[in-house]
Amino acid sequence: MQVAVDISLYPLDEDFIPPIKDVIDRLSQHKGIDVECNRMSTQLRGDYDVVMPALSNEIRTTFSTVPKAVFAIKILNNPIN
Repeated sequence: MQVAVDISLYPLDEDFIPPIKDVIDRLSQHKGIDVECNRMSTQLRGDYDVVMPALSNEIRTTFSTVPKAVFAIKILNNPIN
């Protein structure tokens, strides 16, 4: 099943850009996931069984390295190409 995920990271720190760039770079390295960025969020597209474990791993990594952060996530099944 194909999914589209809209994700935004809000590091609760004055230096918020580096953690955002880091999570985008890490997500971009996963094979089978298309990553597109805009000013407000990042969109991931791919197979559910590829996207969701990668997303879970990268959220865990971010939470372990950024003292306080919020992820806002929307997930759509059967996205329009």
